[in-house]
Amino acid sequence: MHDEERASTLRDHGDLGRNSINAGEVPGRKTVFQAYDAKVRRLHDHQRDFANSELTRRRRGLKAVPLRVILPNLITLLALCMGLTAIRFAVEGQYETAVIAVIVAAVLDGLDGRIARALRGTSRFGAELDSLADFVDFGVAPALILYFWGLHEVKSFGWFAALVFAVAAALRLARFNVTMGDVNRPAWQGRFFTGMPAPAGAIVGLLPIYLNLSFFAVPRTHAAVPLEIAYVLGIALLMASRIPHLSGKTIGRVPREYVIFVLFGVAAVVLLLAIFPMEMLIGLSLVYLATIPFAAHSYNAYAAQDAARRTIIPEPEK
Repeated sequence: MHDEERASTLRDHGDLGRNSINAGEVPGRKTVFQAYDAKVRRLHDHQRDFANSELTRRRRGLKAVPLRVILPNLITLLALCMGLTAIRFAVEGQYETAVIAVIVAAVLDGLDGRIARALRGTSRFGAELDSLADFVDFGVAPALILYFWGLHEVKSFGWFAALVFAVAAALRLARFNVTMGDVNRPAWQGRFFTGMPAPAGAIVGLLPIYLNLSFFAVPRTHAAVPLEIAYVLGIALLMASRIPHLSGKTIGRVPREYVIFVLFGVAAVVLLLAIFPMEMLIGLSLVYLATIPFAAHSYNAYAAQDAARRTIIPEPEK
């Protein structure tokens, strides 16, 4: 009897010990799992906060663009469309329409920059877009028009001239972009372009087509193609060279006594271009080519004056 009571007591103590051990183990596991869950929740909270901060930052970066910035870029895109349309008309054999499209692109190119400066809507994006559009309008389009019109008759040599023309326009535009931000450039150099501008090169380079489509009706002959190739290469050389050309960007206000004459002259030129486009383009191209020696002489005179001034008044040592 005593042995049974002793055994029962031992069993009770053993169960109590095991229960106490299990009871002690369960709270420890709960503590570990609770700490792990809390850590995971904190990580999820940090991840959600980071995602929300990124979304907020991106939303803040999407600011509204004013219309004064958009308008010049729209004009640039319209000029680009005119250049591409000129290529299409050249492929279809409508060379007069293709030439007019290039002229319209040149007019739009002259307007977008002035409108951007007047509206204070200049931007880095607009400058890059304008440069790319100029390459298509005044490098690729005139080269293809000339090739489809007559240079293709000499096959590889004609294509070589078209390639050189387009490459020269690209180099001219790249050099302009590099020198545009030069703060050490003297103010008088703003009166000149370094090399023939790409729009002027496109207009002047199409001179053989003007001669054929005007009332002069210069015939397209196989014997004249080498002369046309030489002329196109000469214009390409002028674009890629450092020969100074006159710039119209420095023209500011017109004196009051000359306003009537300026208005009359502009109106007369526009009317003559509308009535006799090819003949007027011939005249304007020849006049522009004639101004190159005077531009070079004027540039050299300014450079001599600047050198003399620096000799008299030496620059301070840095």
